[in-house]
Amino acid sequence: MSGYDPKDLSAFRMEKAEECLKSAQENLKLEGYLTAANRSYYAIFHAMRAVLALDGSVSRKHSGIISEFRRLYIKTGIIDKEMSPIIDEAFDIRTDCDYLDFFVISKEDVAEQVKNAEKFVEAIRSYLQRRSQ
Repeated sequence: MSGYDPKDLSAFRMEKAEECLKSAQENLKLEGYLTAANRSYYAIFHAMRAVLALDGSVSRKHSGIISEFRRLYIKTGIIDKEMSPIIDEAFDIRTDCDYLDFFVISKEDVAEQVKNAEKFVEAIRSYLQRRSQ
C-alpha cells in the first residue's frame, strides 16, 4: 500500500464496492443470477478492503482480508456481528457460482445475496462516515 494515502485508498475501494453493488442489482433485474451473486460478494469484499485501508492492513488473499476484518471490526463490536454470516454466505455462494460446473442459483437466493450486500455496504458506508468526522 505504500505511496497511497489511506483515506484516498479507502475512498477508491468504497467506490469499487458501490460499483459492484450496482452491478449486482442490475444483473438481478436482468436475470443474470450467477453474475449478480458474484458482484454481491465483491461489493462486500471491496467494502471490507475500504475499511482495512485505513488501518494499513495488507492482504492479497480473500481469506486474509476476511480474517483481518473480523478480528479488527466484528470481534471488537465496531461492526455488528450480524455481518459475519453475510460475509460467509456471500463467499460460499460466489465460490460455487464461479467454480462449480452446472451450479444453479435461484432468483430468491440471489435476491437475498443482493439484499445482504446492500445491508453490508450501507453498514460500512455509515462506519466510514462516522470515522471521518
